Amino acid sequence: MATTSFQKKARVKINQIAGTKPSLFNNQLLVSSGVPSLDNIIGGGLAVGTVCLVEEDTYGNYSRLLLKYFSAEAAMTGHSLVLTSGDQDPSQILKELPAPIIDDPGEINTANSAEQPENMKIAWRYQHLPGNQLGHSSSKFGHYYDLTKVMDPQLLTSIKPVLIGPEDLERGCNQCQELNPKYKYLLTRIQKEIEQGGHSTTQHTDKRNILRIAVHSLGSPQWDECGGLDLSHEDTDFSLPRFLLALRVLMRSAFAVCLITIPTHLFQIPGYVGRLRKMCDTVLLMESFAGSDKEKNPAFKEYHGLFHIVQLPRLNSLLSHMPDTLDFAFKLRRKKFTIEKLHLLSELSNT
Repeated sequence: MATTSFQKKARVKINQIAGTKPSLFNNQLLVSSGVPSLDNIIGGGLAVGTVCLVEEDTYGNYSRLLLKYFSAEAAMTGHSLVLTSGDQDPSQILKELPAPIIDDPGEINTANSAEQPENMKIAWRYQHLPGNQLGHSSSKFGHYYDLTKVMDPQLLTSIKPVLIGPEDLERGCNQCQELNPKYKYLLTRIQKEIEQGGHSTTQHTDKRNILRIAVHSLGSPQWDECGGLDLSHEDTDFSLPRFLLALRVLMRSAFAVCLITIPTHLFQIPGYVGRLRKMCDTVLLMESFAGSDKEKNPAFKEYHGLFHIVQLPRLNSLLSHMPDTLDFAFKLRRKKFTIEKLHLLSELSNT
């Protein structure tokens, strides 16, 4: 009997990383920003291996809220988290993370789950499926949060977040002269977490996980002070774009995603903000109405500010994702924060 070299192609099962999904546009791996309405307008979520820059509003309230959503999503999906701030204790930000809104009690297992009866009747086709991880919702992409409540500390301790505060950044103040010492120290810590946590693309692990990096108010005056000395002279102003470029290189070879908030309204150098934007992949600008003339404008009474998409990444394609419109606004209610299309009131159409 003649033999043949033909072999039937078997379907390969891909082990999906918890809290991720492939993009419909370029097949890039995505993670949720923590705000489902934001994920929808930027193409499904934040791409793994990229840096997202959020240009802070004047008072920094809403950009900080985005940072909290991004960090809270790490606790819900079991992702590793590095949270750093140069002007306040990151543990305080961690305590203020919003509590998730759980529609299905099965999303988060509690200690009482072991007391359920073993002979619970379920459909036979579901009996072979593994149970959810303890404390995390790995199958759901993106969650909703209640701003009136804070997250259970048990969820946060289970992911063992790495906190880098002002005192930690001060340790590197005498180590580097060509780059802002605090930036250099932060880069070293991030690289260490990537290597030790098995997040590098060159490392082979049985269970892959995502590293989320949240940097609060980078480039603020507190980042330019080292040991009581002010480093904000012309030579070190360009440490920030160098840091962003080095960080972007680290992200490209890691299963990690970084969200940074920068108070760009503080910079007066022409073209400097544009240079910072070029060093990042996704750039979002939050324009708050607080303290401006638009706050009393009847056309914007339903919103708290405008949301601008400055730049979206071009990954595995020549063009970036383009939303239907670029006119977006955000509103903050008592329990939630949303971003939606800007709609002017009908009574103002004639005027």
